Amino acid sequence: MCSAEHPQHWMLCPQCDLMTQLPSVAIGQKASCPRCHTTLTANWSEPRKRPSGYALAALFMLLLANLFPFVNMHVSGLSSEITLMEIPQVMVSEHYASLATLFMLFVQAVPAFCMVAILLLVNRLPLPQRLQIATARILFQLRSWGMAEIFLAGVLVSFVKLMAYGDIGIGSSFLPWCLFCLLQLRAFQCVDRRWLWRQIAPEPPLPAAPQAGISGLKQGLRSCPCCTAVLPVDRYLCPRCGTTGHARRRHSLQWTLALLFTSIMIYIPANILPIMVTEALGDRMNSNIMGGVILLWSDGSYPVALVIFIASIMVPSLKMLAIGWLCWDARGHGRRDSEKMHLIYEVVEFVGRWSMIDVFVIAVLSALVRIGQLMNIYPAPGALLFAAVVILTMFAAMTFDPRLTWDREPENNLKEPSLDGK
Repeated sequence: MCSAEHPQHWMLCPQCDLMTQLPSVAIGQKASCPRCHTTLTANWSEPRKRPSGYALAALFMLLLANLFPFVNMHVSGLSSEITLMEIPQVMVSEHYASLATLFMLFVQAVPAFCMVAILLLVNRLPLPQRLQIATARILFQLRSWGMAEIFLAGVLVSFVKLMAYGDIGIGSSFLPWCLFCLLQLRAFQCVDRRWLWRQIAPEPPLPAAPQAGISGLKQGLRSCPCCTAVLPVDRYLCPRCGTTGHARRRHSLQWTLALLFTSIMIYIPANILPIMVTEALGDRMNSNIMGGVILLWSDGSYPVALVIFIASIMVPSLKMLAIGWLCWDARGHGRRDSEKMHLIYEVVEFVGRWSMIDVFVIAVLSALVRIGQLMNIYPAPGALLFAAVVILTMFAAMTFDPRLTWDREPENNLKEPSLDGK
């Protein structure tokens, strides 16, 4: 096999399926797909030390954030103070163990596991190869489910909501949590998927001489969705990572539409039912999402009202509309504007998690506002339904195969990937 046909030099774009011959990527540069501009690979300086340092520092900050008080509130001489671990405890005590589980998974467990996985994989630890492969597979599947930074945004929104009722203060663990959010994001950025998989196992040999600028499907080739290895179309099990895959995700549109219609049916009661119950001086008031936006707007908190409206009303609605549009285009309708549809898909993938901000706002308010007969806040059924809507739409975006939007697009002899500085 000549050097030009070494599997290390070839890659199928995971977004548009274009076969690309990777150039020599200098340190500090990344190679992007010439058709859809998706980042294919990057060459980081010190690829072991940098992610290790960020991940280790992130775990230390997470430990500090869980040891000390997080936020506090003072109202009419009474005070309330919480730690991060008290938030799920309050939700369990109010019979919302499902919300507590989501909080522990998305905000604490998933980011912590990902940092530990990065430490184990980027350093040459004497681990069995099967354990390394399993850890890498879980890492790349879970990375989009970590929501530490979204929880931080929810805390800031909670501050603005509570400022009208009393004095809000931050505890000793607030700054470590902010640093944890930044460090874990940076640790992810410094890990290149192709480099990491090469440390675990070499790429399998190319099944045939690839042709740059032509989709893998037309050449009888497919890309492993986990480790990016180039495989024959009729080989369903990747010999390197053991992931089962196909040239296109099986029943992609059917799964996406089923999840989409389910989320739409749940979205209606999620907006009608109360998401939060406020007790103040013996009065009990139910609040739904739109009611909270109207209340914030009437109180003059225009930026916060706008953030909640965009994240909890506009984003989920537009996301469901966009997913439906992507499925309609992938079935052969539309004007074959694949670049525009790909942009829509990227936006849908990016903003989907941020709709969870309202659920985290309720979690913080429910745990913090516990001031006896003066004021108490409790979660309500609408919060759980809204969380289900966010999760279902995230699954809908994941089951959609973006390569379907490019299958009708001519290749136009695109061969050279673009090189950009990071």
